[in-house]
Amino acid sequence: MKLGARIFKTGIAIILSLFLSEIFQLPSPVFAAIAAIFALQPTIYRSFLSIIEQIQGNVIGAIIAVIFVLSFGNHIVIIGLAAIVVITINLKLKIDTTISLSLVTMIVIMETPGDAFIEFAIIRFSTIMLGVFSAFIVNLVFLPPKYEKKLYFKLSDITEETTKWIRLTIRHASEHRLLKNDIGKMKEAVRNLDHLYVMYKEERNYFKKNTLAKSRKLVIYRQMISTVKRSLEMLRRLHRFENDLQEMPAEFQNAVQQQLDCLIHYHEHVMLKFIGKVRPNVSFEEGDIILNSKELLNLFFAHQKEAKIEDEAILSHTMQIISAIINYDEQVAHLDKLITSFQTYHKKTSEILIEE
Repeated sequence: MKLGARIFKTGIAIILSLFLSEIFQLPSPVFAAIAAIFALQPTIYRSFLSIIEQIQGNVIGAIIAVIFVLSFGNHIVIIGLAAIVVITINLKLKIDTTISLSLVTMIVIMETPGDAFIEFAIIRFSTIMLGVFSAFIVNLVFLPPKYEKKLYFKLSDITEETTKWIRLTIRHASEHRLLKNDIGKMKEAVRNLDHLYVMYKEERNYFKKNTLAKSRKLVIYRQMISTVKRSLEMLRRLHRFENDLQEMPAEFQNAVQQQLDCLIHYHEHVMLKFIGKVRPNVSFEEGDIILNSKELLNLFFAHQKEAKIEDEAILSHTMQIISAIINYDEQVAHLDKLITSFQTYHKKTSEILIEE
């Protein structure tokens, strides 16, 4: 198992909550540590939203606990009924993420000694809130998440994997079963990209001057995700209709191979262009072929007439491959355009320093 930043932050939050509990001489500091574990969030923005919700949830738990103890006592049946009320209120207020900690607050207050009940309730409520604030401080100060780096490298890895398999498949060098398994894994990885994108989107800028650049970066990353999805769809169709493509004339197969070689080189270049590792303007050629998907479509129609292929399924499946190439080409070209525009108007922030 990989030890990530969140694991370390959880440990730091526990240490900080216990340390502050000792400083303020709060009884039962373990409750502060428990609260810190519940309150830790993957982004600073979510941590800020969480602390607001946790305050609301804990106040609800504390108030219900005090009301039930003063009215009915703290019998185990009463604690169970109070838990039902706390859960219901949290759900009605649509803060169901705080239910667990609200119940912890309610239980630790209702289990306090009978004498000086209110005083113990306030102290234990304060202890739990200390844990919540400790988690927020840790998320704000220690090891802030860098989701842009994670998102870019994840996109880069998937792009590298898909382009590798496309190169092999158009040369009929891929192993069918292994490729099928890898396509399934890549589909899952692409779904995880959407989660990373949301995490990066939620990261907040501390300076207003960076807001516009961040907004345009979000557009670029959204287009990167769309482009890598098209590349995976391209691979999926090549894998599915590989035999149909082989039924087409050799000249047409060579043209498809050269066009795809140009296209995946183009995609790889655009990804590296974003982080400033290649020259911005490069012509993509493969033999006598220059990347032009519309010409490939015309070539398909020409060979369709000349070859006199009677099997409509072969033509239909080959047409799906051509359609995927054109769609993939359009997505890469649009991504290139967005990156060029970004680097033109945001020169100071155009060099993306993403280090391993």
